[in-house]
This record gives sequence, C-alpha cells and structure tokens, in this order.
Amino acid sequence: MRNLSTSNPARRTRRREAARRSRRRVVAATTAAAAALLVVTGVTATTPTSQAQASGTLADFALVSYSMPAQPADHADDTTMIYVELESALSDAADAIAAAEKIADEIDESGLDVRTSETTVDTAELESAAARLAEAGTVPATLAPTLTDDLETLTASVTGEVDALVEALDAAEKRKAEAERKAAEEARKAAEAAAAEAAAAAQSSSSTPQPAPAGGGGGASPAEAQAIASGMLGGYGWGQDQFGCLVSLWNKESGWNYQAYNPSSGAFGIPQALPGSKMASAGADWQTSARTQIAWGLGYISARYGSPCGAWSHSQSYGWY
Repeated sequence: MRNLSTSNPARRTRRREAARRSRRRVVAATTAAAAALLVVTGVTATTPTSQAQASGTLADFALVSYSMPAQPADHADDTTMIYVELESALSDAADAIAAAEKIADEIDESGLDVRTSETTVDTAELESAAARLAEAGTVPATLAPTLTDDLETLTASVTGEVDALVEALDAAEKRKAEAERKAAEEARKAAEAAAAEAAAAAQSSSSTPQPAPAGGGGGASPAEAQAIASGMLGGYGWGQDQFGCLVSLWNKESGWNYQAYNPSSGAFGIPQALPGSKMASAGADWQTSARTQIAWGLGYISARYGSPCGAWSHSQSYGWY
C-alpha cells in the first residue's frame, strides 16, 4: 500500500499506470468468468433472446435457462440464480476496485491533508480472488454460493475503506474552504484597521478633525491624503472594504505623494494621471490639491474598473492600471 502524500511522483505515476492495467485485467477477467460460469458439467445451457437482453452488467454475459432431465423445473431456476448472483458479485468487485483507484487519485490531485494514515485502499486480495475465479473456468453449482459470499465479503471491506476516504476528503475540503473564508475576513479587518489608523493620524496632525473642505487638501501628507480618500469612498457607492485596495494601489503608484512625478512617462500626482493635466477636469488646482487629485483618481477607477479592488487586481496582473 502506498501513501500518496510522501511517495515519489515518478514512482507514483508508474504505480498508478500499473494499477490501471491491473484494473482492466480484472474487468476483462470478470467478463470471461461470468461467461465461463455458465458451462457446468452435467448441465445443458441454452440462451433465450429475452434473457440475454435482461443482462446488462457485463457485455459478454447472458442469462441462461437450464434443462436437467432428472430435476424439477424450479431446481433449474434456482441453479440459474446461483450463477446470476455470482456474476453480480464479480461486477460489484470490479466497481469497488475502480472506486478505490478513483478516490486515491482525487486525494492525490487535491493536495490536501485528509488526516488518515493511508490515502489508498489495498485491493490486492479482492483482485486476486476475482482473478482466481476467472481462471477457474467452470464452477460447480454447489461451490458457487460460497465463492459468491467470499467475494461479497472482500468487496464490502474495500467499499467500506473507500467510503471512509471519501468522507475524509470531504472533511479536508470543508477545512480548506473555512480557512479561506477566515483569511478573507482577516484581510477585510486589516483593511478597516488601516483606514481607521490613517484617519486617526490625519486628525492628530491637522488643526481640524475633519478632512479639508472641497477645493482644499493642498500640501496634504500621505496620511492626510488617505484620510481624505477614505471619506470620499461612500460618494462612489463603495464601503470601507475597498480602502485597503486603494491604499495598496496608490502606495505603489505614488506613495500618496501629491507631488509625485514620473520623468520617464510624465505621470503626475497621487493617482499618477498620464498626463497630469487630465486632472484639470476635477479642479484647476490639480497640481497642488491632494483632494482634487483623489477626486479625479476615484472617478477614473470607478469608470474603468468599477472599484479600487478591481483596479488593484488589474495592477497586480499587469503592473499598471
């Protein structure tokens, strides 16, 4: 039995391919066995069309009726059912083996810690039992029920282990989703805390507790500029959850410096308008007013990206916004 979390990737691939070849051999063997089970010493088999159509488990298998001269008719029916049940047990075994491979692959591909000592199901005994049955050629009716019971017991054991791994993977996926939710919540709280800190810093360094009035904001420090921007978010229909993205975006662009100038491109101001004269649409004092620059920048973000987080996402992907 292999542990997918620690096995060598190349070796794991080779084992998986070998397992798949084994799986195909077992399915082929069960098909051959189902047909072979119908050839029993002393029993003459015929294959009515209606009964052949009733079978759908294995492609080459057809239910048969038996004519035994010295036996009552109902005994022949009982014999038929013995082999039908054995064929069904073979099919269930093949399904269980395939399910074991499937859940092992899913756990491997998920990369999650399912918190189990093993991440595969050992199907060797079940495969061996099915293969032995396939190689037997003929099976007496007196022995078939015992073989059926043995095969069903092994199949039930494999199925139980598969079900346990399915539950373990489901639990791991739920833990991952919960961890992602908590991370998103922590990021939101951090953004709100940053906004509150910026607002408090602006108030402590200003002669008034409120942001500068419209048209003001000239010479604002980065902290004051952030406080102005935080107070303007609501006017665009945004909540404070967008403030963290805006802080990150304009930290990258200008460090919230209203005099920031990029000599290589000509971009200017807090939002790095290109050219800077575009901001004249927000106010004639665009060269000296942080508020005017912020108003223009928020309008640009709203029209082009829908929100500061949308603009920040674009900036992270392409290096500009």
